[in-house]
Amino acid sequence: MDLEKRPAGDSAIRASDADRDRIGQVLADALAEGRLTAEEHAERLDSLYALKTVGELETLVRDLPGAHRNRASDAPVPPAAPAYAAPGEADTVVAVCSSAVRKGRWRPRARTQVVSVMGDVEIDLSEAVFEQQVVELRVVSVLGYIEIKVPENVTVRSHGGGILGAFEVVTTEAPDPGAPVVILRGFSLLGNVEARPRAGRRLADLSGRLRGQAGS
Repeated sequence: MDLEKRPAGDSAIRASDADRDRIGQVLADALAEGRLTAEEHAERLDSLYALKTVGELETLVRDLPGAHRNRASDAPVPPAAPAYAAPGEADTVVAVCSSAVRKGRWRPRARTQVVSVMGDVEIDLSEAVFEQQVVELRVVSVLGYIEIKVPENVTVRSHGGGILGAFEVVTTEAPDPGAPVVILRGFSLLGNVEARPRAGRRLADLSGRLRGQAGS
């Protein structure tokens, strides 16, 4: 049903994951067609996860073709997703016809947006310093490649897919309930996203360190 044919009050409905996926696809198409720059796409994609209602999401694509395509909220509502990362300052890693790497002793923020447009991105969390239990990576690969490496003893959850591309995530559930949780959300358009545990790499004393931070 087109936007003009829906009840006016419908715009105040809380957005679902399916609504966000629909808007994300419109943004990806616009980026691939050159209607948005990588910076504009990254800015709108970041807003995609901050806005709350269907009407607010529509403002992100109002000037783009496909803005009035069928709403995902007309379809059956998918099962509820696991918890999101807590609100906080976000980080951005962008590679446009280039490469970008994050590895070693770095501190991932609660949310990190990773965008690859005909580029290569490596995100290595195996030696990262986790300052919160839930870390969310929002990944978009357009004709690009994103590789994510995680320690063996953290939980990994995936909410994404490939559009004429690959979105391959090895999900894990850490035995320690206090271990960090890495959540991947996003999509791959004619590109590749891969995430898997790095053999032999483990973070030490995860639950004790996180509990200590929470009490400080």
